[in-house]
Amino acid sequence: MVMVKVAPSILSADFSRLGDEIKRLEREGADWIHIDVMDGVFVPNITIGQSVVKSLRPFTALPFDVHLMITKPERYVKEFADAGADYITFHQEACGCIPSVLDDIHSFGKKAGLSINPETPFNTIEPYMDKIDLLLIMTVHPGFGGQAFMSECLPKVAEARRLVDENGYCMEISVDGGINYNTGKTAVSTGASVLAAGSAIFKAPDMKMEISRWHDL
Repeated sequence: MVMVKVAPSILSADFSRLGDEIKRLEREGADWIHIDVMDGVFVPNITIGQSVVKSLRPFTALPFDVHLMITKPERYVKEFADAGADYITFHQEACGCIPSVLDDIHSFGKKAGLSINPETPFNTIEPYMDKIDLLLIMTVHPGFGGQAFMSECLPKVAEARRLVDENGYCMEISVDGGINYNTGKTAVSTGASVLAAGSAIFKAPDMKMEISRWHDL
């Protein structure tokens, strides 16, 4: 049985008090902290950089899952590793040297993640499955929060789960985009082990209860 991890995205947090929001997530039972880094080039939005990640690191011991939605992510692996990322996840579509970036992430003692957009065929990342610690399957088009879950991405989750189980890969399968209790339940039943979610967690009337029931999916 897959143990579900809940990774709230701070994109939906109150940015005027991010440190307190991080502490609240830990107190209410989150497993990871999902941090979206956008550059306004790979995606049409700009969020935060490595200096903010570094400033947040002292507020919690929870793993930081840093999701790089940026062009040429190889330029910033060391910076985010030094800033305190535990997982560094970059996009297949943004990088022309995937094996070397995965190796660079591992060389800094960090977990390596690879993400694919909804329109990207699953077979484009199959050659790297034995090097990936985290596969992040986007269930919306990256760049903005609050989009509707794209169920047509679920076959990728199922295929990833099949390959992980058949080959014994030590890899988490995460879904990101439009995740709430119902879509999360569907994703977990399909094979996901990590749920990255923003508004469904932060806007819940009782965050602790919401996270708890996600753990039981």
